[in-house]
Order: sequence, then C-alpha cells, then structure tokens
Amino acid sequence: MFENLTDRLSQTLRHVTGKAKLTEDNIKDTLREVRMALLEADVALPVVKEFVNRIKERAVGTEVSKSLTPGQAFVKIVRAELEELMGAANEDLALNTAPPAVVLMAGLQGAGKTTTVGKLARFLKERRKKSVLVVSADIYRPAAIKQLETLAGEVGVTFFPSDASQKPVDIAQAAIREARLKFIDVVLLDTAGRLHVDAEMMEEIRLLHAAVKPVETLFVVDAMTGQDAANTAKAFGDALPLTGVVLTKVDGDARGGAALSVRYITGKPIKFIGMGEKSEALEPFHPDRMASRILGMGDVLSLIEEAEHKLDREKAEKLTSKLKKGKGFDLEDFRDQLQQMKNMGGLGGLMDKLPAIGGINLAQMGNAQGVAEKQFMQMEAIINSMTPAERRDPDMISGSRKRRIALGSGTQVQDVGRLIKQHKQMQKMMKKFSAKGGMAKMMRGMSGMFPGGRLPKV
Repeated sequence: MFENLTDRLSQTLRHVTGKAKLTEDNIKDTLREVRMALLEADVALPVVKEFVNRIKERAVGTEVSKSLTPGQAFVKIVRAELEELMGAANEDLALNTAPPAVVLMAGLQGAGKTTTVGKLARFLKERRKKSVLVVSADIYRPAAIKQLETLAGEVGVTFFPSDASQKPVDIAQAAIREARLKFIDVVLLDTAGRLHVDAEMMEEIRLLHAAVKPVETLFVVDAMTGQDAANTAKAFGDALPLTGVVLTKVDGDARGGAALSVRYITGKPIKFIGMGEKSEALEPFHPDRMASRILGMGDVLSLIEEAEHKLDREKAEKLTSKLKKGKGFDLEDFRDQLQQMKNMGGLGGLMDKLPAIGGINLAQMGNAQGVAEKQFMQMEAIINSMTPAERRDPDMISGSRKRRIALGSGTQVQDVGRLIKQHKQMQKMMKKFSAKGGMAKMMRGMSGMFPGGRLPKV
C-alpha cells in the first residue's frame, strides 16, 4: 500500500530535508512535487488543494524559519497535516452500551462487506474479548447468507440463520432477541449490497437502521476504487448516519488515494482497514502510524502489536528453552520459524511496517521480497515432504532420501541439498544467539538463510 506515493514523497522531501534555509522558491518547488504525488495517488482534487494550502501556510510561517533544521521542520509539518487529513487519532468502536451492541454494516456489492463482518467478528472476539453474533439481512443473495455461516464457523462466533422469504427488519429484530437471550455482547448485521447507489436500496437500509438503532453504522468500501470510494461513502453518509468507514483491499491499493480522501470528503473516521483475504487481516486504522508509513518512516508500533497477537508465544518459549539446554535446532523448529513469519504477513507484511533505508527503491524491494517469499514456500514444502525422523536428524538424509523428498515436494534434488546446508548454517546461528553477545553474531549469520550466502539484494 502507498508504494508509489511513498516513493515520490520520500524523494521530494529528501531534497528539502538537508537545506539550511527554506525560501519561498524552494518551498514552491517542493509543494508542486507534493501536489503531483498526491494527484498521481488518485487523491481527490479538493483534498489535494486543501492539504497543499495548509502546508504552505505553516511552512512560510515562523514554525520553519526559526527552526535550527528548517528542512526537517518542513517534513514534520507534512507528517502532521497527513495525520490531520486522515483523522488525527484512531477512533474505536463505541460498544459501551447495554448488550447487545448492534453494529450495522453497509456498502456496495463487491466491496467485501460479508468478508469484513467475519474479520470484525474475529477481531472483537480475540482482541476485545467480546461474544459475537453475526446475521445476514441480505435476502437477495442466499450465497451471502451461506458465506457468512461459513465465516462464523471459521472464526468461532454465533451465526443466526435467515432466508430469502423473510423481511430484513424481521431478521434483524429476531437476531437481536436471540443475542439478548444468550447474553451476547455484539450483533454484527450484514446488509444487502447493490452494484450502485439506488433509491430503493437506500430506503430499505434506512428502515432497517431505524428499526434496530445500531450503536455503530460502518460503511465498507473498496480502497482500490480510489477517489470514487470517497464519493460513494459520501452518498451513503448523506442517506445514513454513518459512524465510520472500513477500507477493504488496502493491500492491493498501491496508490492510497481512498485512505487520504475518505475522511475529508465524508467527515467520518476510517476505523479499520482490510489488509488481505484471511480472517485476521483487519487492522484498526491509526492516522499517525499511516502517515509514518506514507513518509517511509515505518510503523513499528503496529508491528509489535501484530507480533503480540500472531506469534505463538508457547512455541517461542519452548525453542528458547531447548536452545539454552544445548539441544539442536532441527528442521521442525526451522519450519515453525517460517510459519511464524507467514502468520505475520510474510516478508512483505514485515517490510511494509519497517522504516525505509536510505534511498532504497520500493519496487526493487518488492521484487526481492517476492523472490524470498517463494524460497520460503519451497523450503516449507521440502520440510513437509520429510519424515519426522528426517526432520529431527537431517544427517540421516541420504541421496535416495533426497530424491524421494524432491519428488514429494515438487522440487529438485539440489534444492533439498541446499535447504539442508542452509539449515546447518541456521543451526550455527542459533547456537551463537543462545550464547553471550548472540544478537550481533546472529545478524551476521542471517546471510546463511539465502542462496549464495547473501540477503536478497534491493
């Protein structure tokens, strides 16, 4: 996300950062570049005009001229205005009401509304420790009801059945009664979508809203539609008292125009962003962290939060204990480490949240990540094709065993040999890590994880 914008803004702001003095002229050139970068990112024109004017107003004032490092002061202004544009701070769901708290989900067909209901159910269950009931009032698409039932089973929340013969208001009210009887905290109500905004659809959802009086009315919109996402959100906001927006398919949006336009055009906060298809791929939206990511400064706080929720602490403690006792780091441990990285969104998910280094080209970095991700998948397939005994003792893997493993994993015999060699290097690295002063030695040893003894070039 934001790859193109980050690239452009990072280059633009690098020119101004080192300047000892900022003048009207060099600010003008930089602002022109900022304006072009935003327009190319598909940010709505009124938003671009307002944003650039606010930066200009602050940059030509005393805030920059009296600073010891005017260039850095200018970058701070850009960051602050980006935060302000996207909403200044994260706004949580207002669920502090007598249960069940009803959350109504609205949006166009194809925006990922039903999938988002499943993701939000998992988020509330795991992160907020809430009991959740999900129900679909989409009587026009029986497949949507079935999809929600499947998602509810996957994430372990209560599903309330409905069918096409019922009225949306009756479905919603029956679901709320059921939640009350079962002392369920939150009801997530999925509604019918359409291919475009129409009067009949709006009237139906208005009646539904009036009947259930939800504490939250979230508009789900596809980030990849760019500034159209903001305009569609405004149309829904004019018809419904929206409390927030959920941007979906953000991981596929290299431009980022929707995230920068929605708040300004609708006046409603972005509360969540969908970062993939998996049920855990929903993140609370933090404007300050997103501003850092856009400017190539990374988002280490989100990375830490993600690690706390997604990494298997028990496995990590077992591995640490095993290493301290001097026991070897076997191929099952190696596979666990690869799977933990995958749970964190792979290399791409990690790199997206780490600060950019120097003048690294993000497109090249993306290529290197892609190569490394494929290598990791191949490694996992090879390990899975081994017997438990072979994983625990790779020294027993003879030539005939290598051929069998290669055949089972769809790889070549030399790939199996390379993995065993890489594992040996990883073993040495883990021994150094468990010894005194291990971290520096471990970082030097990490090169052994990649073919040719080098980290992927970027």
